[in-house]
Amino acid sequence: MNIARGVVAAILLFFVTCIAGQDTDKLPPSIRTSGEAIVMVPPDRAQIDIGVTTQANTSQAAAAENAKKLEATLTRLRQLLGPTADIKTISYTLSPNYRYPREGGEPSITGYTATNIVRVTIDDLDQVGKAIDAATQAGANRIQSLRFTLKDERSVQARALREASANARRKADVLAAASNLTVVRVLSIVESSPAVFPVHDVAFARTETAATPIQPGNIEVRATVVMTVEVR
Repeated sequence: MNIARGVVAAILLFFVTCIAGQDTDKLPPSIRTSGEAIVMVPPDRAQIDIGVTTQANTSQAAAAENAKKLEATLTRLRQLLGPTADIKTISYTLSPNYRYPREGGEPSITGYTATNIVRVTIDDLDQVGKAIDAATQAGANRIQSLRFTLKDERSVQARALREASANARRKADVLAAASNLTVVRVLSIVESSPAVFPVHDVAFARTETAATPIQPGNIEVRATVVMTVEVR
């Protein structure tokens, strides 16, 4: 039985070796290169996460006070941005506050905290600072985050991919010429998904006499491709 298994294994190994040798012989001479590109573009969209946090002795009172302040905030934002402003709720929590005895034992509830966070999307970046001021003046007491993005990320990603592919091809041409070879055709291109790096958590400072200053900066879009070309 062991001898028979050894013979079968040897036959299989022979065929695998032959097939591998045939595949290797069919592969044309090639060069593999990689290309990278970074595209910097100004943002044209902002997302602000604005919230209201309230505390009270009972959960009902905390929730009611929160709803009152948030409604005032939303009304003020719609007055500024228009009745069709893009505003949506992204988080709501209502939780008890505990006091823990120094000597140990069960904690006691001292009150409740309600927090409601809405996300405001703005395409007119000149309105970002005004929206922050309007929200805080109306009762919002939490600006959780501010980030700048692109309305059309695909076109910028496509641009980054084109530039990365061109860079990879230039490298292939240089390497081929240095070896007295000529690029015949592209055999394959593998891309790494373009990465978009928006500006997150922009710092701001509010004063009583001036609008909140906002500096969007630029958005960075990166792409990487690996190209294999046939040479002769």
